[in-house]
Amino acid sequence: MVKVVFIPVFIKNNNKIGWAVKIEFEIRLHVKDKVLLEEIQNYFQVGNIFINSRQGVSFRIQSPKDLAKIIDLLDLYPLRTQKLSDYILFKEVFNLILNKQHLTLSGLHKIVAIKASMNLGLSESLQAAFPDVIPRIRPLANNPSIIDPEWLTGFAAAEGCFFVHIFKSPTHKLKEGVQLEFNLTQHNRDELLMKSLIEFFNCGNLQMSKNACMYRVTNIPDIAEKIMPLFEKYPIYGAKSKDFADFYKVLEMVKLKKHLTKEGLEQIRIIKAGMNTGRSEMPT
Repeated sequence: MVKVVFIPVFIKNNNKIGWAVKIEFEIRLHVKDKVLLEEIQNYFQVGNIFINSRQGVSFRIQSPKDLAKIIDLLDLYPLRTQKLSDYILFKEVFNLILNKQHLTLSGLHKIVAIKASMNLGLSESLQAAFPDVIPRIRPLANNPSIIDPEWLTGFAAAEGCFFVHIFKSPTHKLKEGVQLEFNLTQHNRDELLMKSLIEFFNCGNLQMSKNACMYRVTNIPDIAEKIMPLFEKYPIYGAKSKDFADFYKVLEMVKLKKHLTKEGLEQIRIIKAGMNTGRSEMPT
């Protein structure tokens, strides 16, 4: 899963207002997709890449001059999820810093109020330092329907999954059956956007949980005729493309009914074992 973060950072300081403020833009990915972050870095010609852990890697920009390149891009190609609200607030902080208002006490309080409405809100130390802060009203992001298939393939590369399920079935000759599933998961605040996937693909359903909503397609004809053609025309990049390729192999086997044979089922079992979390974690 990809995580894009817009971060105002507060650092205790000995200046006259007691705090220094900087801002960061960060994209966090699984280390398998490090090459994608390298491509992003090459595109912008700014920022740095950090290995956060055995499984995590991030691309980070901190310089206001370099952040202007991100601002220009996201103004031209707006975010479609509720992350847009964080971006709008982030841009307000960016402009305050450009105008050096972060060097004044009143400007600092404005930035604290904005941060209180972003991401996870204020840390305990900031809450203690600014107990009377009134959080900035969070702007509502429009939730447009899906209109750009290339955006959708990027979204699927970040938040989508191609699953092969092998399940016990007393009605099958081999006592096991095969089910394919494509899904996309997002925070439930993006429910309207996720519902638009049903209209876009003309198939699937939405499953809601406490904090998330999942668009899910399991019907084989729908997967073969509506889901796969999109990703064949607009390919997925990164590690997820390998899962798509394996998923496609299994789909073709199911269409030819090879999953109903012992040899075919075992071949599918091997393919499944190497997908998603079963795939090597390190980039090749």
